[in-house]
Order: sequence, then C-alpha cells, then structure tokens
Amino acid sequence: MSNYKELYNKEIVASLQKEYKYKSIMEVPKLEKIVINIGVGDGAQDSKYIEASLKDLEVITGQKPVVTKARKSIAGFKLRANQSIGVKVTLRGEKMYIFMEKLIKVALPRVRDFRGLSTKSFDGHGNYTLGIKEQLIFPEIEYDNIVKIRGMDVIFVTTAKTNEEALSLIAAFGMPFRK
Repeated sequence: MSNYKELYNKEIVASLQKEYKYKSIMEVPKLEKIVINIGVGDGAQDSKYIEASLKDLEVITGQKPVVTKARKSIAGFKLRANQSIGVKVTLRGEKMYIFMEKLIKVALPRVRDFRGLSTKSFDGHGNYTLGIKEQLIFPEIEYDNIVKIRGMDVIFVTTAKTNEEALSLIAAFGMPFRK
C-alpha cells in the first residue's frame, strides 16, 4: 500500500474537513485520477515516435498507455482524421498514488531551475494541469534510449468543487507550489 493513500486517509481528510468545515467525510475532495498525455505531432508522419512515446509512458507509469487519434482532418497541420497523434494513460487507485509520490519526491526535484509550480493552472472545477518539458526527469528513462525529448501534460482530476479546495488537497500531498 502506498504512503500517499495512507497520508490522504489519515491526515489530509481530517485537515481539509477542519479547514472547510465539511459536515460529512464524504464531502472532502479526493483525487479521482491522474491523466498523463504526450502529444506526438510528428508521429503522424513516422510511427517510431509513437512507439517510443508508448514505451516511455509505460516505463514511467507502469501501465499500458493508449494511442490517441486525430478527430478530424486539418490540412494546415498535414493531419488526417484517425491518424495517431499522441499517447495517454489514466491512472486510478494504487498506481495513481504511487505515480504522484514519484512525481513529487523524485521527478520534480530533478527539474532544472525549478522554482515551484504555478497555482494558476486550475480549471475552475477543481482540476489541476501541469506541463512537464521533458521525460528525462523520471529516473526510469535512460538518456541513451531516447528517440526524441518530449513534454507531457499531467492532469490531476479531483472531486473538489472549487480551485481553492483542489489547491489545498494537492498541496497537502506536498506538491511544491510557488509561494
């Protein structure tokens, strides 16, 4: 069992319940899922980029990613409908907490010139999106095996109703937000 799940159940629930004066424990916001998405625009021309991103994402998350396809054709981007343009994985439960712990304790401290995450990336419904510039910050990725350096979006989906509640929830896990 991951430490973050225990941390949530033992400490975070109690502190959020006190902070926002929830009557029931069921009102306390919780982390629903984490979606990690890598856009592979040049995968439309060359499938080896898609393969490499699939492998990277699987190594990082320990779960098999799915290939995302273009919904419609866009001539300006030389895109046809149904062409492979990215990979994504949705983590829930145990794997979600394990990934979050790895992100906060191992990966983010390895970012160059890291000054904390922006608190402005909430969507108004309690979800937080974080952009990572390169997959190298994860220790599982070997530099020599990289086809191309890729960024990724990490979306934290919570049951919080407001940005403030979501910020309190995610910050309680130790997410390094800018002061």
